[in-house]
Amino acid sequence: MSGALHADALATLQAWTPPGPRQAALQERYVAHLVAHPDGLWRSCVPDHVTAGTLVIAEDAAHVLLNLHRKAQRWFHFGGHCEPGDTSLAGVAAREAREESGIADLDLLPGPAQLDEHVVSFCGDHDEVHHLDVRYLAVAPAAAREAASEESLAVQWWPVDALPDLEPEMLDLIAAARHHVALRG
Repeated sequence: MSGALHADALATLQAWTPPGPRQAALQERYVAHLVAHPDGLWRSCVPDHVTAGTLVIAEDAAHVLLNLHRKAQRWFHFGGHCEPGDTSLAGVAAREAREESGIADLDLLPGPAQLDEHVVSFCGDHDEVHHLDVRYLAVAPAAAREAASEESLAVQWWPVDALPDLEPEMLDLIAAARHHVALRG
């Protein structure tokens, strides 16, 4: 279990400036979890463990690439568990996005964009696990060609004005992505 990854995750979360009180409360929870659990990044840490993911957005911010998750049967950003060899949360998020989207040359934006805690009923042998998800943003190059992985039923570009049924946190993440891409100009 990587001490470097744990140190990076803790430093990343402590340095992050949350955009509001709800995100600040999650930041505090995640930091406390990692301080209390040296194994807090691994799926073996139950009922809670940190995960990382990435929302992929087009260069023009008019489309997002979503994953129809095989187990959840819902549209989400890309993401998953830390693995041996990972050394940073951003690296976990980038790896998961590359693996699940099929796009090798994503431009991962610096720092987390959103934190989201959600219950997962299909994580290992446990009935209920809390994923403490750290979400990043990545911009796909114009010529990018997506491909579904074995974890996905489908991978699809969606116009931001015609999205599938998504959870409110996903809509907030998409709004944040559009804002960040607009700032890049």
